[in-house]
Amino acid sequence: MPSPESPSPDSALLRSVEGQSLSQRLPVYLKLSGPGWLQSAITLGGGSLSGSLYLGVLGGFGLLWLQPLAMIMGIVMLMAIGYVVMHTGRRPLGAIAEHVNPVLAFGWAAASLVASMVWAMPQYSLAIGVLQQNLLPGWLGATGPFGEFGGRLLPTAVVLAFSTYITWNYTKGGRGVKIYEGILKVMVGVIVACFAGVILRLTFSPGGLDWGATFAGFVPDFTLLGRPADAFLPLIEATDAAHRAFWTSVIVDNQRDVIVAAAATAVGINMTFLFPYSILRRGWGKEFVGLCRFDLATGMFIPFVLATSFVVMAAASQFHAAPQPGLLNAAGEVQYSGAASARQVREFETLLAKVPTAAEAPVSNADRTLAAMLVTRDASHLAAALEPLTGPFIGRIIFGLGVLGMTLSTITLLMLISGMVVCEFFNRPLTGWTFRLGSLLAASGALGPFLWSKASFWLAVPTSVFAFILMPIAYLTFFLMMNQRSLLGDAMPRGAARWRWNVLMGACLAVVGGASAFMLWKKGGVWGLSAAGVFLAAALVVDLRRRAARS
Repeated sequence: MPSPESPSPDSALLRSVEGQSLSQRLPVYLKLSGPGWLQSAITLGGGSLSGSLYLGVLGGFGLLWLQPLAMIMGIVMLMAIGYVVMHTGRRPLGAIAEHVNPVLAFGWAAASLVASMVWAMPQYSLAIGVLQQNLLPGWLGATGPFGEFGGRLLPTAVVLAFSTYITWNYTKGGRGVKIYEGILKVMVGVIVACFAGVILRLTFSPGGLDWGATFAGFVPDFTLLGRPADAFLPLIEATDAAHRAFWTSVIVDNQRDVIVAAAATAVGINMTFLFPYSILRRGWGKEFVGLCRFDLATGMFIPFVLATSFVVMAAASQFHAAPQPGLLNAAGEVQYSGAASARQVREFETLLAKVPTAAEAPVSNADRTLAAMLVTRDASHLAAALEPLTGPFIGRIIFGLGVLGMTLSTITLLMLISGMVVCEFFNRPLTGWTFRLGSLLAASGALGPFLWSKASFWLAVPTSVFAFILMPIAYLTFFLMMNQRSLLGDAMPRGAARWRWNVLMGACLAVVGGASAFMLWKKGGVWGLSAAGVFLAAALVVDLRRRAARS
Protein backbone atom coordinates (compact mmCIF):
# COMPACT_ATOMS: atom_id res chain seq x y z
CA MET A 1 0.00 0.00 0.00
CA PRO A 2 1.24 3.53 -0.69
CA SER A 3 2.26 5.55 2.33
CA PRO A 4 2.04 9.28 2.91
CA GLU A 5 5.76 9.48 2.07
CA SER A 6 5.16 7.69 -1.26
CA PRO A 7 2.59 9.93 -2.96
CA SER A 8 0.23 8.53 -5.54
CA PRO A 9 0.37 9.55 -9.21
CA ASP A 10 -2.66 11.76 -8.52
CA SER A 11 -0.68 13.97 -6.12
CA ALA A 12 0.98 16.01 -8.85
CA LEU A 13 -2.36 16.69 -10.51
CA LEU A 14 -3.86 17.75 -7.19
CA ARG A 15 -0.93 20.06 -6.42
CA SER A 16 -1.22 21.67 -9.85
CA VAL A 17 -4.52 23.33 -8.85
CA GLU A 18 -3.58 24.09 -5.26
CA GLY A 19 -4.58 27.64 -4.28
CA GLN A 20 -6.66 28.14 -7.43
CA SER A 21 -10.35 29.08 -7.56
CA LEU A 22 -13.08 26.49 -7.11
CA SER A 23 -14.00 26.63 -10.81
CA GLN A 24 -10.41 25.71 -11.69
CA ARG A 25 -10.16 23.00 -9.03
CA LEU A 26 -13.55 21.46 -9.76
CA PRO A 27 -12.63 19.51 -12.97
CA VAL A 28 -9.59 18.01 -11.22
CA TYR A 29 -11.58 17.14 -8.11
CA LEU A 30 -14.24 15.44 -10.22
CA LYS A 31 -11.58 13.50 -12.13
CA LEU A 32 -9.81 12.32 -8.98
CA SER A 33 -12.90 11.52 -6.94
CA GLY A 34 -13.68 7.84 -6.45
CA PRO A 35 -13.98 6.43 -2.91
CA GLY A 36 -17.05 8.58 -2.23
CA TRP A 37 -18.70 7.23 -5.35
CA LEU A 38 -18.02 3.69 -4.14
CA GLN A 39 -19.83 4.59 -0.93
CA SER A 40 -22.68 6.04 -2.96
CA ALA A 41 -22.93 2.92 -5.09
CA ILE A 42 -23.18 0.63 -2.07
CA THR A 43 -25.53 2.82 -0.05
CA LEU A 44 -27.83 3.26 -3.05
CA GLY A 45 -28.80 -0.39 -2.91
CA GLY A 46 -31.76 -2.53 -2.10
CA GLY A 47 -31.62 -1.59 1.57
CA SER A 48 -31.89 2.15 0.89
CA LEU A 49 -34.57 1.56 -1.72
CA SER A 50 -36.64 -0.62 0.61
CA GLY A 51 -36.13 1.72 3.55
CA SER A 52 -37.21 4.66 1.40
CA LEU A 53 -40.24 2.80 0.09
CA TYR A 54 -41.50 1.87 3.56
CA LEU A 55 -40.64 5.27 5.02
CA GLY A 56 -43.07 6.67 2.47
CA VAL A 57 -45.66 3.94 3.08
CA LEU A 58 -45.66 4.28 6.87
CA GLY A 59 -44.52 7.85 7.52
CA GLY A 60 -45.61 9.66 4.40
CA PHE A 61 -43.60 12.82 3.73
CA GLY A 62 -42.97 13.19 7.47
CA LEU A 63 -39.82 11.02 7.47
CA LEU A 64 -37.95 12.65 4.59
CA TRP A 65 -35.51 14.13 7.14
CA LEU A 66 -34.31 10.77 8.43
CA GLN A 67 -31.96 9.52 5.74
CA PRO A 68 -30.08 12.83 5.19
CA LEU A 69 -29.52 13.08 8.95
CA ALA A 70 -28.28 9.49 9.16
CA MET A 71 -26.01 10.13 6.18
CA ILE A 72 -24.48 13.20 7.85
CA MET A 73 -23.65 11.15 10.95
CA GLY A 74 -22.10 8.46 8.79
CA ILE A 75 -20.02 10.98 6.86
CA VAL A 76 -18.61 12.34 10.14
CA MET A 77 -17.34 8.86 10.96
CA LEU A 78 -16.06 8.19 7.44
CA MET A 79 -14.16 11.48 7.51
CA ALA A 80 -12.61 10.37 10.81
CA ILE A 81 -11.35 7.01 9.52
CA GLY A 82 -10.28 8.71 6.30
CA TYR A 83 -8.31 11.30 8.27
CA VAL A 84 -6.46 8.56 10.17
CA VAL A 85 -5.66 6.53 7.06
CA MET A 86 -4.53 9.51 4.99
CA HIS A 87 -2.20 10.70 7.74
CA THR A 88 -0.72 7.30 8.63
CA GLY A 89 -0.90 5.33 5.37
CA ARG A 90 -1.58 2.22 7.45
CA ARG A 91 -4.12 -0.50 6.81
CA PRO A 92 -6.69 0.20 9.52
CA LEU A 93 -7.32 -3.32 10.82
CA GLY A 94 -3.71 -3.78 11.90
CA ALA A 95 -3.49 -0.21 13.19
CA ILE A 96 -6.61 -0.63 15.32
CA ALA A 97 -5.44 -3.99 16.68
CA GLU A 98 -2.06 -2.54 17.63
CA HIS A 99 -2.99 0.90 18.93
CA VAL A 100 -6.64 0.67 20.02
CA ASN A 101 -7.98 -2.80 20.81
CA PRO A 102 -7.73 -6.14 18.95
CA VAL A 103 -11.23 -7.18 20.06
CA LEU A 104 -12.70 -4.02 18.51
CA ALA A 105 -10.51 -4.42 15.43
CA PHE A 106 -11.50 -7.97 14.58
CA GLY A 107 -15.05 -7.40 15.80
CA TRP A 108 -15.29 -4.55 13.28
CA ALA A 109 -13.93 -6.73 10.47
CA ALA A 110 -16.08 -9.75 11.35
CA ALA A 111 -19.21 -7.61 11.66
CA SER A 112 -18.45 -6.04 8.25
CA LEU A 113 -18.13 -9.50 6.68
CA VAL A 114 -21.30 -10.83 8.29
CA ALA A 115 -23.23 -7.70 7.35
CA SER A 116 -22.06 -8.03 3.73
CA MET A 117 -23.13 -11.68 3.53
CA VAL A 118 -26.51 -10.97 5.11
CA TRP A 119 -27.15 -7.76 3.17
CA ALA A 120 -26.44 -9.50 -0.12
CA MET A 121 -29.63 -11.53 0.20
CA PRO A 122 -32.13 -8.67 -0.26
CA GLN A 123 -30.07 -7.32 -3.15
CA TYR A 124 -30.51 -10.53 -5.13
CA SER A 125 -34.12 -10.81 -4.03
CA LEU A 126 -34.84 -7.29 -5.25
CA ALA A 127 -32.93 -7.75 -8.51
CA ILE A 128 -34.79 -10.93 -9.38
CA GLY A 129 -38.08 -9.43 -8.22
CA VAL A 130 -37.78 -6.41 -10.47
CA LEU A 131 -36.69 -8.54 -13.45
CA GLN A 132 -39.67 -10.84 -12.98
CA GLN A 133 -42.25 -8.18 -12.19
CA ASN A 134 -41.17 -5.05 -14.06
CA LEU A 135 -38.64 -5.61 -16.81
CA LEU A 136 -39.08 -9.17 -18.16
CA PRO A 137 -42.33 -10.58 -16.73
CA GLY A 138 -43.14 -12.47 -19.92
CA TRP A 139 -39.83 -14.35 -19.87
CA LEU A 140 -39.02 -14.66 -16.19
CA GLY A 141 -42.46 -14.57 -14.57
CA ALA A 142 -44.15 -17.64 -13.11
CA THR A 143 -46.01 -18.23 -16.39
CA GLY A 144 -42.92 -17.70 -18.57
CA PRO A 145 -41.05 -20.39 -20.52
CA PHE A 146 -38.63 -21.11 -17.63
CA GLY A 147 -41.30 -21.65 -14.99
CA GLU A 148 -41.30 -20.19 -11.49
CA PHE A 149 -38.08 -21.86 -10.31
CA GLY A 150 -36.19 -21.39 -13.59
CA GLY A 151 -37.36 -17.77 -13.75
CA ARG A 152 -35.48 -17.22 -10.51
CA LEU A 153 -32.49 -19.46 -11.14
CA LEU A 154 -31.49 -18.09 -14.56
CA PRO A 155 -31.34 -14.37 -13.64
CA THR A 156 -29.71 -15.20 -10.30
CA ALA A 157 -26.90 -17.01 -12.12
CA VAL A 158 -26.51 -14.13 -14.59
CA VAL A 159 -26.40 -11.52 -11.80
CA LEU A 160 -23.83 -13.58 -9.88
CA ALA A 161 -21.62 -14.04 -12.96
CA PHE A 162 -21.82 -10.35 -13.92
CA SER A 163 -21.07 -9.17 -10.37
CA THR A 164 -18.15 -11.57 -10.01
CA TYR A 165 -16.59 -10.40 -13.28
CA ILE A 166 -16.92 -6.72 -12.34
CA THR A 167 -15.58 -7.26 -8.81
CA TRP A 168 -12.58 -9.31 -9.89
CA ASN A 169 -11.57 -6.43 -12.18
CA TYR A 170 -10.72 -4.54 -9.02
CA THR A 171 -7.64 -6.70 -8.50
CA LYS A 172 -6.08 -5.66 -11.83
CA GLY A 173 -4.23 -2.70 -10.39
CA GLY A 174 -4.77 0.96 -11.22
CA ARG A 175 -6.54 0.44 -14.53
CA GLY A 176 -8.90 -2.14 -13.06
CA VAL A 177 -9.75 0.16 -10.14
CA LYS A 178 -10.52 3.05 -12.49
CA ILE A 179 -12.70 0.84 -14.71
CA TYR A 180 -14.52 -0.49 -11.66
CA GLU A 181 -15.12 2.97 -10.21
CA GLY A 182 -16.10 4.34 -13.60
CA ILE A 183 -18.79 1.68 -14.05
CA LEU A 184 -20.16 2.41 -10.59
CA LYS A 185 -20.24 6.17 -11.25
CA VAL A 186 -22.35 5.52 -14.33
CA MET A 187 -24.66 3.24 -12.32
CA VAL A 188 -25.15 5.89 -9.64
CA GLY A 189 -25.93 8.49 -12.29
CA VAL A 190 -28.48 6.20 -13.94
CA ILE A 191 -30.13 5.47 -10.57
CA VAL A 192 -30.57 9.16 -9.72
CA ALA A 193 -31.73 10.02 -13.25
CA CYS A 194 -34.33 7.24 -13.26
CA PHE A 195 -35.95 8.30 -10.00
CA ALA A 196 -35.71 11.99 -10.93
CA GLY A 197 -37.70 11.14 -14.06
CA VAL A 198 -40.39 9.48 -11.97
CA ILE A 199 -40.74 12.52 -9.68
CA LEU A 200 -40.77 14.91 -12.63
CA ARG A 201 -43.66 13.04 -14.21
CA LEU A 202 -45.50 12.85 -10.89
CA THR A 203 -45.14 16.61 -10.47
CA PHE A 204 -46.86 17.29 -13.79
CA SER A 205 -49.49 14.54 -13.42
CA PRO A 206 -53.15 15.54 -12.90
CA GLY A 207 -52.95 14.97 -9.13
CA GLY A 208 -49.57 16.64 -8.87
CA LEU A 209 -47.16 16.26 -5.97
CA ASP A 210 -47.59 18.01 -2.64
CA TRP A 211 -44.37 20.01 -2.57
CA GLY A 212 -45.44 21.87 0.58
CA ALA A 213 -45.64 18.59 2.50
CA THR A 214 -42.41 17.48 0.84
CA PHE A 215 -40.38 20.45 2.09
CA ALA A 216 -42.00 20.20 5.54
CA GLY A 217 -40.92 16.55 5.66
CA PHE A 218 -37.25 17.54 5.86
CA VAL A 219 -37.85 19.08 9.31
CA PRO A 220 -36.99 16.38 11.90
CA ASP A 221 -39.94 14.94 13.85
CA PHE A 222 -38.71 12.42 16.40
CA THR A 223 -42.21 11.78 17.79
CA LEU A 224 -42.79 9.22 15.03
CA LEU A 225 -40.51 6.88 16.99
CA GLY A 226 -43.28 6.51 19.56
CA ARG A 227 -46.59 7.24 17.86
CA PRO A 228 -48.33 6.34 14.58
CA ALA A 229 -48.18 8.82 11.71
CA ASP A 230 -51.06 11.31 11.71
CA ALA A 231 -52.85 9.73 8.75
CA PHE A 232 -53.46 6.52 10.73
CA LEU A 233 -54.90 8.19 13.84
CA PRO A 234 -58.52 8.72 12.65
CA LEU A 235 -58.81 5.05 11.65
CA ILE A 236 -57.31 3.86 14.94
CA GLU A 237 -59.87 5.99 16.80
CA ALA A 238 -62.62 4.47 14.65
CA THR A 239 -61.78 0.94 15.86
CA ASP A 240 -63.12 -0.52 19.07
CA ALA A 241 -61.32 0.73 22.20
CA ALA A 242 -60.06 -2.83 22.82
CA HIS A 243 -58.23 -2.79 19.45
CA ARG A 244 -56.51 0.60 19.59
CA ALA A 245 -53.49 -0.47 21.62
CA PHE A 246 -52.95 -3.36 19.20
CA TRP A 247 -52.96 -1.19 16.08
CA THR A 248 -50.83 1.48 17.74
CA SER A 249 -48.26 -1.17 18.69
CA VAL A 250 -48.21 -2.75 15.21
CA ILE A 251 -47.78 0.57 13.40
CA VAL A 252 -45.18 1.98 15.81
CA ASP A 253 -43.16 -1.26 15.73
CA ASN A 254 -43.19 -1.20 11.92
CA GLN A 255 -42.25 2.49 11.88
CA ARG A 256 -39.33 1.87 14.24
CA ASP A 257 -38.06 -1.06 12.19
CA VAL A 258 -38.21 0.99 9.01
CA ILE A 259 -36.61 4.03 10.63
CA VAL A 260 -33.74 1.89 11.93
CA ALA A 261 -33.42 0.08 8.59
CA ALA A 262 -33.28 3.36 6.68
CA ALA A 263 -30.69 4.76 9.09
CA ALA A 264 -28.62 1.57 8.84
CA THR A 265 -28.52 1.64 5.06
CA ALA A 266 -27.40 5.28 4.93
CA VAL A 267 -23.95 4.21 6.19
CA GLY A 268 -23.61 0.54 7.08
CA ILE A 269 -20.81 -1.00 9.10
CA ASN A 270 -19.40 -2.72 6.02
CA MET A 271 -19.21 0.67 4.29
CA THR A 272 -16.93 1.88 7.08
CA PHE A 273 -14.59 -0.98 6.17
CA LEU A 274 -14.67 -0.25 2.44
CA PHE A 275 -13.90 3.47 2.64
CA PRO A 276 -10.41 3.44 4.23
CA TYR A 277 -9.21 0.61 1.99
CA SER A 278 -10.48 2.35 -1.14
CA ILE A 279 -8.52 5.44 -0.03
CA LEU A 280 -5.38 3.33 0.40
CA ARG A 281 -5.99 1.70 -2.95
CA ARG A 282 -5.98 5.14 -4.57
CA GLY A 283 -2.80 6.11 -2.70
CA TRP A 284 -4.33 9.17 -1.04
CA GLY A 285 -2.14 10.86 1.59
CA LYS A 286 -2.71 13.80 3.91
CA GLU A 287 -2.76 16.31 1.04
CA PHE A 288 -6.01 14.65 -0.11
CA VAL A 289 -8.03 15.53 3.02
CA GLY A 290 -9.83 18.37 1.25
CA LEU A 291 -10.55 16.21 -1.78
CA CYS A 292 -11.88 13.50 0.54
CA ARG A 293 -14.47 15.90 1.95
CA PHE A 294 -15.45 16.98 -1.56
CA ASP A 295 -15.66 13.34 -2.66
CA LEU A 296 -17.98 12.37 0.20
CA ALA A 297 -20.21 15.40 -0.42
CA THR A 298 -20.55 15.14 -4.20
CA GLY A 299 -20.09 11.42 -4.71
CA MET A 300 -21.98 10.12 -1.70
CA PHE A 301 -24.23 12.63 0.07
CA ILE A 302 -25.86 14.38 -2.87
CA PRO A 303 -26.73 11.28 -4.99
CA PHE A 304 -27.97 9.43 -1.89
CA VAL A 305 -30.23 12.23 -0.66
CA LEU A 306 -31.66 12.82 -4.14
CA ALA A 307 -32.38 9.17 -4.96
CA THR A 308 -33.78 8.15 -1.56
CA SER A 309 -35.89 11.30 -1.24
CA PHE A 310 -37.38 10.68 -4.68
CA VAL A 311 -38.41 7.15 -3.66
CA VAL A 312 -39.91 8.34 -0.35
CA MET A 313 -41.87 11.01 -2.21
CA ALA A 314 -43.19 8.56 -4.79
CA ALA A 315 -44.19 5.98 -2.17
CA ALA A 316 -45.78 8.59 0.12
CA SER A 317 -47.86 10.04 -2.71
CA GLN A 318 -49.19 6.62 -3.73
CA PHE A 319 -49.26 4.37 -0.65
CA HIS A 320 -49.31 6.30 2.62
CA ALA A 321 -52.50 5.45 4.51
CA ALA A 322 -53.91 3.93 1.30
CA PRO A 323 -55.37 0.39 1.45
CA GLN A 324 -53.87 -2.13 -0.95
CA PRO A 325 -56.35 -2.57 -3.82
CA GLY A 326 -57.84 -6.03 -4.22
CA LEU A 327 -58.55 -6.69 -0.52
CA LEU A 328 -61.63 -4.58 0.26
CA ASN A 329 -64.65 -3.25 -1.59
CA ALA A 330 -65.82 0.36 -1.47
CA ALA A 331 -67.74 -0.31 1.74
CA GLY A 332 -64.63 -1.57 3.54
CA GLU A 333 -65.69 -5.21 3.49
CA VAL A 334 -63.39 -8.08 2.47
CA GLN A 335 -63.52 -8.67 -1.27
CA TYR A 336 -60.48 -10.13 -3.01
CA SER A 337 -59.45 -9.44 -6.57
CA GLY A 338 -56.38 -9.91 -8.73
CA ALA A 339 -55.02 -6.49 -7.72
CA ALA A 340 -53.70 -8.08 -4.52
CA SER A 341 -51.18 -10.93 -4.65
CA ALA A 342 -51.66 -14.23 -2.82
CA ARG A 343 -48.89 -13.16 -0.44
CA GLN A 344 -50.69 -9.92 0.40
CA VAL A 345 -53.93 -11.80 1.01
CA ARG A 346 -52.12 -14.07 3.48
CA GLU A 347 -50.53 -11.07 5.23
CA PHE A 348 -53.92 -9.34 5.42
CA GLU A 349 -55.64 -12.37 6.92
CA THR A 350 -52.78 -13.07 9.35
CA LEU A 351 -52.84 -9.49 10.63
CA LEU A 352 -56.60 -9.49 11.12
CA ALA A 353 -56.37 -12.83 12.96
CA LYS A 354 -54.09 -11.18 15.54
CA VAL A 355 -56.62 -8.48 16.45
CA PRO A 356 -57.74 -9.13 20.07
CA THR A 357 -61.42 -9.62 19.30
CA ALA A 358 -64.29 -10.53 21.57
CA ALA A 359 -68.07 -10.81 21.22
CA GLU A 360 -68.46 -7.19 22.28
CA ALA A 361 -65.51 -6.03 20.13
CA PRO A 362 -65.66 -7.70 16.69
CA VAL A 363 -63.45 -6.78 13.74
CA SER A 364 -64.79 -3.65 12.09
CA ASN A 365 -64.35 -2.01 8.70
CA ALA A 366 -61.77 0.32 10.29
CA ASP A 367 -59.76 -2.72 11.42
CA ARG A 368 -59.91 -4.21 7.96
CA THR A 369 -58.88 -0.91 6.36
CA LEU A 370 -55.85 -0.60 8.66
CA ALA A 371 -54.81 -4.17 7.85
CA ALA A 372 -55.11 -3.42 4.13
CA MET A 373 -52.93 -0.33 4.57
CA LEU A 374 -50.18 -2.27 6.33
CA VAL A 375 -49.61 -5.19 3.94
CA THR A 376 -46.16 -4.96 2.40
CA ARG A 377 -45.75 -3.58 -1.10
CA ASP A 378 -43.16 -4.56 -3.71
CA ALA A 379 -41.49 -2.99 -6.73
CA SER A 380 -44.36 -4.12 -8.95
CA HIS A 381 -46.94 -2.41 -6.74
CA LEU A 382 -45.17 0.95 -6.78
CA ALA A 383 -44.64 0.66 -10.52
CA ALA A 384 -48.32 -0.22 -11.04
CA ALA A 385 -49.39 2.73 -8.91
CA LEU A 386 -47.15 5.07 -10.91
CA GLU A 387 -48.16 3.84 -14.37
CA PRO A 388 -51.49 5.71 -14.63
CA LEU A 389 -49.63 8.93 -13.77
CA THR A 390 -46.33 8.50 -15.55
CA GLY A 391 -47.13 6.01 -18.29
CA PRO A 392 -45.82 2.44 -18.56
CA PHE A 393 -42.35 3.40 -19.79
CA ILE A 394 -41.54 5.65 -16.81
CA GLY A 395 -43.59 3.71 -14.25
CA ARG A 396 -42.41 0.23 -15.14
CA ILE A 397 -39.24 0.36 -17.26
CA ILE A 398 -37.39 3.41 -15.93
CA PHE A 399 -38.33 2.63 -12.34
CA GLY A 400 -37.29 -0.98 -12.87
CA LEU A 401 -33.92 0.02 -14.35
CA GLY A 402 -33.31 2.28 -11.35
CA VAL A 403 -33.99 -0.59 -8.95
CA LEU A 404 -31.82 -2.99 -10.97
CA GLY A 405 -28.95 -0.49 -11.08
CA MET A 406 -29.16 -0.10 -7.30
CA THR A 407 -28.97 -3.81 -6.63
CA LEU A 408 -26.21 -4.61 -9.12
CA SER A 409 -23.91 -1.86 -7.85
CA THR A 410 -24.44 -2.96 -4.26
CA ILE A 411 -23.90 -6.65 -4.96
CA THR A 412 -20.50 -5.98 -6.53
CA LEU A 413 -19.44 -3.81 -3.60
CA LEU A 414 -20.57 -6.35 -1.02
CA MET A 415 -18.38 -8.88 -2.81
CA LEU A 416 -15.52 -6.36 -2.84
CA ILE A 417 -15.83 -5.82 0.93
CA SER A 418 -15.96 -9.56 1.61
CA GLY A 419 -12.74 -10.07 -0.34
CA MET A 420 -11.06 -7.19 1.49
CA VAL A 421 -12.02 -8.53 4.91
CA VAL A 422 -10.71 -12.03 4.13
CA CYS A 423 -7.43 -10.58 2.88
CA GLU A 424 -7.10 -8.56 6.08
CA PHE A 425 -7.85 -11.56 8.29
CA PHE A 426 -4.98 -13.44 6.64
CA ASN A 427 -2.79 -10.33 6.23
CA ARG A 428 -2.60 -10.83 2.47
CA PRO A 429 -2.51 -8.21 -0.31
CA LEU A 430 -5.88 -7.13 -1.66
CA THR A 431 -5.26 -9.07 -4.87
CA GLY A 432 -5.08 -12.61 -6.17
CA TRP A 433 -7.09 -15.66 -5.26
CA THR A 434 -7.37 -14.83 -1.57
CA PHE A 435 -9.35 -11.75 -2.56
CA ARG A 436 -11.32 -13.54 -5.27
CA LEU A 437 -12.37 -16.48 -3.13
CA GLY A 438 -13.13 -14.17 -0.21
CA SER A 439 -15.37 -12.07 -2.43
CA LEU A 440 -17.47 -15.16 -3.16
CA LEU A 441 -18.59 -15.30 0.48
CA ALA A 442 -21.08 -12.58 -0.46
CA ALA A 443 -22.46 -14.95 -3.09
CA SER A 444 -24.57 -16.14 -0.15
CA GLY A 445 -26.98 -13.49 -1.39
CA ALA A 446 -27.91 -15.73 -4.31
CA LEU A 447 -29.96 -17.76 -1.82
CA GLY A 448 -32.24 -14.78 -1.14
CA PRO A 449 -34.73 -15.30 -3.98
CA PHE A 450 -35.21 -18.94 -2.93
CA LEU A 451 -35.40 -18.60 0.87
CA TRP A 452 -37.65 -15.57 1.23
CA SER A 453 -41.38 -15.87 0.58
CA LYS A 454 -42.51 -12.39 1.63
CA ALA A 455 -42.18 -9.15 -0.33
CA SER A 456 -38.69 -8.95 -1.79
CA PHE A 457 -38.48 -5.30 -0.69
CA TRP A 458 -39.27 -6.17 2.94
CA LEU A 459 -36.34 -8.59 3.27
CA ALA A 460 -34.04 -5.58 3.39
CA VAL A 461 -35.75 -4.28 6.54
CA PRO A 462 -34.88 -7.10 9.00
CA THR A 463 -31.40 -7.51 7.51
CA SER A 464 -30.79 -3.77 7.87
CA VAL A 465 -31.99 -3.80 11.47
CA PHE A 466 -29.47 -6.59 12.14
CA ALA A 467 -26.67 -4.61 10.50
CA PHE A 468 -27.58 -1.46 12.41
CA ILE A 469 -27.15 -3.26 15.73
CA LEU A 470 -23.49 -3.84 14.79
CA MET A 471 -22.77 -0.18 13.94
CA PRO A 472 -21.60 0.98 17.40
CA ILE A 473 -18.57 -1.33 17.04
CA ALA A 474 -17.28 0.83 14.18
CA TYR A 475 -18.29 4.16 15.72
CA LEU A 476 -16.62 3.37 19.08
CA THR A 477 -13.49 2.16 17.28
CA PHE A 478 -13.17 5.32 15.17
CA PHE A 479 -13.80 7.55 18.18
CA LEU A 480 -10.91 5.90 20.03
CA MET A 481 -8.67 6.02 16.94
CA MET A 482 -8.98 9.79 16.62
CA ASN A 483 -7.81 10.17 20.20
CA GLN A 484 -4.88 7.74 19.97
CA ARG A 485 -1.58 9.63 20.02
CA SER A 486 0.50 6.47 19.56
CA LEU A 487 -1.15 6.00 16.17
CA LEU A 488 -1.56 9.57 14.90
CA GLY A 489 1.40 11.24 16.58
CA ASP A 490 1.63 14.92 15.63
CA ALA A 491 -1.36 14.51 13.28
CA MET A 492 -3.75 13.98 16.20
CA PRO A 493 -6.18 16.94 16.29
CA ARG A 494 -5.45 19.49 19.00
CA GLY A 495 -7.29 22.31 20.72
CA ALA A 496 -10.55 23.44 19.12
CA ALA A 497 -10.21 20.90 16.28
CA ARG A 498 -10.05 18.05 18.77
CA TRP A 499 -13.10 19.37 20.60
CA ARG A 500 -15.05 19.60 17.32
CA TRP A 501 -14.12 16.05 16.33
CA ASN A 502 -14.99 14.62 19.74
CA VAL A 503 -18.29 16.47 20.05
CA LEU A 504 -19.42 15.41 16.57
CA MET A 505 -18.22 11.83 16.90
CA GLY A 506 -19.49 11.55 20.48
CA ALA A 507 -22.96 12.70 19.40
CA CYS A 508 -23.02 10.16 16.57
CA LEU A 509 -21.82 7.39 18.89
CA ALA A 510 -24.44 8.28 21.51
CA VAL A 511 -27.31 8.29 19.00
CA VAL A 512 -26.31 5.10 17.21
CA GLY A 513 -25.27 3.31 20.41
CA GLY A 514 -28.53 4.16 22.15
CA ALA A 515 -30.63 3.13 19.18
CA SER A 516 -28.66 -0.11 18.80
CA ALA A 517 -29.13 -0.97 22.49
CA PHE A 518 -32.86 -0.30 22.18
CA MET A 519 -33.17 -2.56 19.12
CA LEU A 520 -31.08 -5.26 20.83
CA TRP A 521 -33.55 -5.16 23.70
CA LYS A 522 -36.61 -5.17 21.40
CA LYS A 523 -35.35 -7.97 19.17
CA GLY A 524 -33.16 -10.05 21.49
CA GLY A 525 -34.28 -9.14 25.01
CA VAL A 526 -31.87 -10.04 27.79
CA TRP A 527 -29.90 -12.34 25.48
CA GLY A 528 -29.27 -9.58 22.98
CA LEU A 529 -28.01 -7.12 25.58
CA SER A 530 -25.97 -9.88 27.23
CA ALA A 531 -24.19 -10.65 23.95
CA ALA A 532 -23.28 -6.98 23.57
CA GLY A 533 -22.14 -6.89 27.18
CA VAL A 534 -19.88 -9.91 26.70
CA PHE A 535 -18.27 -8.32 23.63
CA LEU A 536 -17.62 -5.02 25.42
CA ALA A 537 -16.36 -6.84 28.52
CA ALA A 538 -13.89 -8.82 26.38
CA ALA A 539 -12.63 -5.58 24.80
CA LEU A 540 -12.24 -3.99 28.25
CA VAL A 541 -10.37 -7.00 29.69
CA VAL A 542 -7.93 -7.01 26.76
CA ASP A 543 -7.41 -3.26 27.12
CA LEU A 544 -6.70 -3.53 30.86
CA ARG A 545 -4.25 -6.39 30.34
CA ARG A 546 -2.37 -4.43 27.68
CA ARG A 547 -2.16 -1.38 29.93
CA ALA A 548 -0.88 -3.53 32.78
CA ALA A 549 1.75 -5.10 30.51
CA ARG A 550 3.00 -1.65 29.42
CA SER A 551 3.25 -0.33 32.98
